[in-house]
Amino acid sequence: MNAIDFDKSGGLVPAIAQDADSGAVLMLAWMNREAYEETLRTGRAVYFSRSRNRLWRKGEESGHYQEVREILVDCDADTILLKVRQLGGAACHEGYRSCFFRRVEGNEMKTIAEKVFDPKEVYKK
Repeated sequence: MNAIDFDKSGGLVPAIAQDADSGAVLMLAWMNREAYEETLRTGRAVYFSRSRNRLWRKGEESGHYQEVREILVDCDADTILLKVRQLGGAACHEGYRSCFFRRVEGNEMKTIAEKVFDPKEVYKK
């Protein structure tokens, strides 16, 4: 557990979630030591939400969990790559399978994916 250098970047390191089967990049989030340790313990992705200032257990509201298949760490020990099985079909809170659903074309961004769910139905607040 001491292999990840959480101290280098103020306690948070980037965590990339990648589909274990297709290789598609699903999202980028942040992990602190507590999120990392809970991910290791439970086998489900747990992140640190900077906007909420607390642990964010992926899928706690939407039901779209990430089952962790493999964890890789970069050469500087300050970035985590989670290879996951995305349960529920979507990683993005906007309803897309991946948070990377837009492509830059010239001076514009074009949506290149279809929504998997309607956020208004899933996040009823």
